[in-house]
Amino acid sequence: MDALGINLPGLITQIVSFGILFFILSKLLYKPLVSMLDQRAEKISEGLNAAEKAKADAQKSEEAIQQQLSEARIEGQKLITQARETADKFREEEIAKVKEELESERSRAQSNIQRERDAAIEELRKEFAGLAISAAEKVVQDSLDSEKHNQIIESVLNESNVVFNVSKNA
Repeated sequence: MDALGINLPGLITQIVSFGILFFILSKLLYKPLVSMLDQRAEKISEGLNAAEKAKADAQKSEEAIQQQLSEARIEGQKLITQARETADKFREEEIAKVKEELESERSRAQSNIQRERDAAIEELRKEFAGLAISAAEKVVQDSLDSEKHNQIIESVLNESNVVFNVSKNA
């Protein structure tokens, strides 16, 4: 082996030194380095799993929020509908009250008008009765010729028209 340029004792020493160094490095560095790489890979794996879980949780949360929003919209629509129904009912009740008040006011006005009309008619009857008595007194006091009789009737009618027009205008 000398012809090849290989020193056998040096080669054996190098092989033994390499074996010892390999053994020492494998015990001291390789196992801690491998375990550290395994731990890092495990942490990365856990991080990815946590990220996927967070993503799934976020998706579930988003779905829950969307469902709550849709429920809130439905509830809001129900509240708006109820408010409209309540407002319509209140408006109808108020309209009915106003109609009832107007009807009662109209009835009172009609009864007042009827009372006043009856009073006016009664007043006219009294005045007409007074005029008739006045006319009869004039007829009795004057002679009963037909010309005088017609004049008295015309004057009584004229007086009654004046009284009637005054009463009517009042």
